[in-house]
Amino acid sequence: MHEWTDRVAGGFMDVDDELAREFDALLVENSALAFRVAFSVLRHRQDAEDVAQEAFAKAHVRFKQLRDRQRFRSWLVRIVWRLALDHRRSERRRSARESEHGRAHGASSTDRGVPDERAAMLWEAIDRLPEKLRQVIVLASIKGHDLAEVAALLQVPVGTVKSRLFLARQRLREYLQWLKAESTTR
Repeated sequence: MHEWTDRVAGGFMDVDDELAREFDALLVENSALAFRVAFSVLRHRQDAEDVAQEAFAKAHVRFKQLRDRQRFRSWLVRIVWRLALDHRRSERRRSARESEHGRAHGASSTDRGVPDERAAMLWEAIDRLPEKLRQVIVLASIKGHDLAEVAALLQVPVGTVKSRLFLARQRLREYLQWLKAESTTR
């Protein structure tokens, strides 16, 4: 009886060990991508590292449930992207609370600031885009992925990526013209 349970338990251990090795290999292969995606949303190294680490932990817990291991890369990107957006939202809420508190006490709030005003305007415009357009513009134009890679990461057809990229660029052009006009009237 004990021999049988030892063999069964040993078999499960082999499966778990194999899953762990497979996860580790995929993680090593995609860790830089996870960081880049988080950084593209957050634009702060430490925050991006924290979000990527949190995404790795969530992916590790749910890895057994992933049916198609070939889609690990896009699955991880979606996890990172969502966590980064959540982090950015909570950071904005915290920042708004702090600035409100600072105004109430007569202090000025300090921003993490971007040295180049044009870069700040561009990121402000990118932040205004809907999530689907923002994903495409960041992955294709900023991170340099080709259209096929973006389509695979987002699990959409290449034609959808092209149309979203076109719309994103069009809206960015409009936002930037508006922001430029607004900044010259100040």
